[in-house]
Amino acid sequence: MRNLDSKSYYINRELSWLAFNERVLAEAIQKGNPLLERLKFISIAASNLDEFFMVRVAGLKDQVKIGSNHPENKTQMTPVQQLVEISKRAHNHVAKLYATAKSCMHALSRQGIKMVHPHRLSREQRDFLARYFYEHIFPILTPITIDSTRPFPKVASRTINFAVLLEATDGEDDVEDLFAVVQMPSMLPRFIALPATSGERTFVMLEDVIKEHIALLFADSTVVEAACFRITRNADITLDEDVEDILKEIQKELKNRRKKGDIVRLEIEENMSHTMQMTLRDWLTIMDEDIYAVDGPIDATCFAELYHLPDCDHLRYAPLAPQIPRDLLGVQDIFQAIAQKDIMLFHPYESFDPVVQFIHQAANDIDVFAIKQTLYRVSGNSPIVSALKRAAENGKQVTVILELKARFDEANNIEWAKRLEESGCHVIYGLVGLKTHSKIALVVRKEGDRLRRYVHLGTGNYNDTTARIYTDISMFTAREDIGDDATAFFNFLTGCREPSSVPSWKQICTAPHGLKDKFLALIQNEINQSTPEKPGRIIAKMNSLTNKDIIKALYQASNAGVQIDLTVRGICCLRPGRPGVSENIRVSSIIGPQLEHSRIFYFQNGGDELLYLSSADWMTRNLENRVEILFPVVQENLKDRLKHILNIHLSDNVNRYILASSGLYRKVRPKGSDMPLASQLYFYEEACRHAANSHATSIPFVPITLET
Repeated sequence: MRNLDSKSYYINRELSWLAFNERVLAEAIQKGNPLLERLKFISIAASNLDEFFMVRVAGLKDQVKIGSNHPENKTQMTPVQQLVEISKRAHNHVAKLYATAKSCMHALSRQGIKMVHPHRLSREQRDFLARYFYEHIFPILTPITIDSTRPFPKVASRTINFAVLLEATDGEDDVEDLFAVVQMPSMLPRFIALPATSGERTFVMLEDVIKEHIALLFADSTVVEAACFRITRNADITLDEDVEDILKEIQKELKNRRKKGDIVRLEIEENMSHTMQMTLRDWLTIMDEDIYAVDGPIDATCFAELYHLPDCDHLRYAPLAPQIPRDLLGVQDIFQAIAQKDIMLFHPYESFDPVVQFIHQAANDIDVFAIKQTLYRVSGNSPIVSALKRAAENGKQVTVILELKARFDEANNIEWAKRLEESGCHVIYGLVGLKTHSKIALVVRKEGDRLRRYVHLGTGNYNDTTARIYTDISMFTAREDIGDDATAFFNFLTGCREPSSVPSWKQICTAPHGLKDKFLALIQNEINQSTPEKPGRIIAKMNSLTNKDIIKALYQASNAGVQIDLTVRGICCLRPGRPGVSENIRVSSIIGPQLEHSRIFYFQNGGDELLYLSSADWMTRNLENRVEILFPVVQENLKDRLKHILNIHLSDNVNRYILASSGLYRKVRPKGSDMPLASQLYFYEEACRHAANSHATSIPFVPITLET
């Protein structure tokens, strides 16, 4: 019997994340993708790296700071060892990112869209930039000189700044050189368009314009050097959840985060002088390995600005227009439709509007008495929140479990919490020590002499914006047993009862109490029913797989002959294809225009197939530190649909990568006469076919007018 705790059977979590971001960047390298889509992938990869440093690298540095040398439980790497490997790989990754960006920009110039330096402009163009500088930039800039009376300023995280070396011009030989910092305005566009000439579009970088005129800020000195830098700070929020007002506590911590977190990364221009680099390093007290010299514009997320350039549709994918969900074709009344059968929605191929309409209709329906809903991440102008406010104003009992600790959405959620409370909603800020990550809405409606409960459950957030980008699956149901569970779930959250009083669920299962055990039991059941003649079968799709107990159970299932296919978009700590350990496990990852976000779980169960959807990944944080929901799909046509979705994902030969036992990924390509199959495009075309083939008049899912 092999020791399944051996570190050789696992992939480090942080290195697996970097491998995921390398796959994102690979889509920018892929010349078959439209050019502006490639630049968008570069922007996404850069944004991902920001969060990785702010959270994951920052966490490891915190461990080192307190003297912890405790190895993580899978690969047994200490915090220091992880940081060393991360630094090596991240530096290579950043170099590749900027080389890719340079290649894309060269290709863009061949399309008549050029980036130029001010030195290469005509007199007329330079005059235009001078006027632009005086009118739009100069009034905003604030030079901060550093000397014995003015220490190095508290630079905000992820802002671009100029480090300026000055030489005094007062004629005194003994006057030391001065150092200054100027923050670049973040509200201005990074790419400044010049007046069009010869049918070409020409842009100049904002930082180049400022450098060209920066001497005007220092009338008494000569600018010896000016170069850009950007720091990344630890963005984790440390909360005392026992405080009287957690909302105010989070607001206070948000103010501290941008300027008080420890610095974990310094990005500088590649041509910055060694003297300037060392000066910044010493002032910022950062290690050499945390300095990233880049050959291109600092903060590569700026390339997202170019994505929406007008008259460039040929450089982008055709826009995806979400279709009416197939289960709602011909439907006139959404409550009546849900009462008759379970209804599935597959976003973004099918519209998210019915979810918004569900809450909107409930808000205005005189027969609806109560609405209860969880909110984790919502859009900036959320029609869901608008509908909940209207419901409360219409006298409904509205309860919202709003997670204030959703990372990087804290400020947005605080604002929504205030507005909901002002409208009369009962707002609960989650549970102490846990993030409420569940996606569930409950509507209680009077029908005749009884109350009927309508439930919506999903794998993704109630966010109408990301629902056009993320692939998620959700389901409406009026089943009594799920209605009972939904009522008990909300009562448990709002009652803040002890874990020992967690309800006995009829259909759903929840984390942190019971969900991991449920998954382990389902895996064990496959082992028990697997035979050489009819091996067990598990297919699972998720964002990340890190939990060691789940991985070990999958290894045991593999050894029992269970055939396992996993589609894991991001982090995967399981090492597939190892003889005697994981030879029956295959791992894929799909990276495409849409962000794969759905969580689907299939278990053969001896022929009586079980299918589930969930808000949870197979990550320790989801299974042990969050409030999550797993719910079954029992209606046969919906089970068939989920199996179809899983099979198409596993047949993708355009956007799918396969993980080797070495930990490396290779992209799947069509073989021989195989037709290319891109799963995301397939699902969209399938949704379009269903909508086109139906001549039934459907419920008018109209956008909700937002309140001012």
